[in-house]
Amino acid sequence: MHVKLILPALKEAGTAQWRPIKYALFPPLGLATLAAYLDPTDTVDLVDQHVEALDLNDTPDLVLIQVYITNARRAYQIADHYRAKGCHVCLGGLHVTSLPDEAAQHADTVFLGPGEDSFPRFLADFRRRQPQARYASTLRTLDGLPPVRRDLIRRENYLVPNAIVVSRGCPYRCSFCYKEAFFEGGKSFYTQKVDAALAEINRLPGRHLYFLDDHLLGDARFARELFAGMRGMNRLFQGASTVNAITQGDLIERAAAAGLRSVFIGFESLGQESLGFSNKRQNLGRDYDEAINRLDSLGIKINGSFVFGLDGDTPDVFARTVEWAVSRGLTTATFHIATPYPGTAFHRQMSQEGRMLHDDWDLYDTRHVVFEPRGMSAAQLEAGYAWAYQNFYSWRNIGRASLHHADPLAGLTHFAYSAAWKKAEPLWNLAIQTGLLGQTRRGLEWVLGARRALSRPHSAAAAPELRS
Repeated sequence: MHVKLILPALKEAGTAQWRPIKYALFPPLGLATLAAYLDPTDTVDLVDQHVEALDLNDTPDLVLIQVYITNARRAYQIADHYRAKGCHVCLGGLHVTSLPDEAAQHADTVFLGPGEDSFPRFLADFRRRQPQARYASTLRTLDGLPPVRRDLIRRENYLVPNAIVVSRGCPYRCSFCYKEAFFEGGKSFYTQKVDAALAEINRLPGRHLYFLDDHLLGDARFARELFAGMRGMNRLFQGASTVNAITQGDLIERAAAAGLRSVFIGFESLGQESLGFSNKRQNLGRDYDEAINRLDSLGIKINGSFVFGLDGDTPDVFARTVEWAVSRGLTTATFHIATPYPGTAFHRQMSQEGRMLHDDWDLYDTRHVVFEPRGMSAAQLEAGYAWAYQNFYSWRNIGRASLHHADPLAGLTHFAYSAAWKKAEPLWNLAIQTGLLGQTRRGLEWVLGARRALSRPHSAAAAPELRS
């Protein structure tokens, strides 16, 4: 059987609007995970349209397309093309789960929710020539998950080829989270067995890893055992956490001892009203400065995430947020315009209040305003978002944030990392387009690990005292 797995792109590789650094970060692990359930005798093609051209001249027996909101239009076009050729087309992913009836107009089969249990059921039905039109996730477990088909991934195309996921979902239910509908009707957060996660890590070459999990520290027992198993592996890694997981217990110290060097944190808003509006309970009443100081003491870089336009935000939110992030020495910041994704509580509320502007999925990219904000105009929100990025990554503020560190080496690596992430974006794009991504990536990896390689901060001295 010939199977083709496709991740469509809104901005395809090689087109005038393509931004390589934006689309060449991580490989399509979801599709590579599903490919692991196929028979060894099957012919399998995995195509990530973000980094490579998609050949539409073939006629596979089975076409699987992963759909998220901003690639939905392209995904449907590709699906319609292959269905017209007589191929059996399956659609799955976040957008399909949120709007299954819309997706079903372009597919022979749609998948709702995670596919670890539903995809094997479909394969058995398909081989019997009795495939159903719709499959929904009923069993939420990663036990027995086969090794990801990384042989199908062209590592040279990605800035972070050693991406890994060891859990699914998140223990929290923020009202704006795109994954709210995806995990509805079952467990919303679950992990692999620790031994299986460590085995997957061992299969990855090189030293640097990036955990794409929504909350790597979300299950304290799992995380504690994972970090204990990773000690001695000589790995450096990045991951995501919440503020409360960093300020409670000693889990973040264990992560640092295992090799954590950078953490993504969804601060989202500095205002309690905005946090309450978005049901960001894990941040309400939390001391952001306590978390930041703890991470600084461990030599862990911080990528802070912020959302603009929630009810409670006014036009001064942009300057306040940027000044706070710079004054706290955040290494990088990611800004977003609040976006009510279909299937979320945020979307339901905006629809009920008549505040949705349109359903042009191409623009649901957190860079455009798609609803009527309450505390400012749509034009003010888009302008403020653009200003925040420009201002935070100004040379002046990169320098100011670097001076937040008492350790000169930490300040130097902060400056290099922050500048490399945004100021050097044209060089990254050139490296990707000219095939020199591997060489330039190694430079950024050196910056990520430099402080620990050249100094011995408090956390390294304390590491022998940590026990699983």
